[in-house]
Amino acid sequence: MRENVLKINKVFQQYFLTQKILPILTIEELDSCNYLSDIFLENGIKVFEITLRTKVALEAINVMSKNKNFIVGVGTLMTDHNIQNAINVGAKFGISPGISEELFEGCEKSNFPLIPGVSTPTEIMVSYSRGYKVLKFFPATVLGGIEMLKALEGPFPDCGFFPTGGINQNNFKTYLSLSNVYGVAGSWMVPKDLIDQKNWKKISEIIKKVV
Repeated sequence: MRENVLKINKVFQQYFLTQKILPILTIEELDSCNYLSDIFLENGIKVFEITLRTKVALEAINVMSKNKNFIVGVGTLMTDHNIQNAINVGAKFGISPGISEELFEGCEKSNFPLIPGVSTPTEIMVSYSRGYKVLKFFPATVLGGIEMLKALEGPFPDCGFFPTGGINQNNFKTYLSLSNVYGVAGSWMVPKDLIDQKNWKKISEIIKKVV
């Protein structure tokens, strides 16, 4: 299993070689996929996450993963059932809000890349002991944000974090300046309310500023 995880770490290095931001999408209507695809292609966004928080989430992953320019991840991953469903519709990696033995084993047996969600040094140690070096730090600002990540650098120099939760246009560059931040993730790049309003112009403006 550890060999699989080592391979997974290399996969993420390839995925995020040039892209250090990870948009998180929550999609309620499938027709949104076409507009978002155009915006991402126009701005060079290749990697993003679609959360399992809506009835059409798996269909949305299936639709967008058919575009060969995209690497689509599945978010809010929590169970082995979630993993298999995500793989079946074309997801290339998963991101979880936390960790569990079921989640680790499910991803490892399927050789499915995972960014586990961690919020404490103990959870970081558990994940790292299994070989995971790319971790989601969530909810970032509630847990101390920049200062907490600086404090974690000492005991965990080999870990790269994707802080999520409270990241926005005003602070994402500060997070990215930290040596142990692998990238930043969040729904602030593609706000759900703007998707629901079909305000593609505003979403495009936000993405352009971030890029």
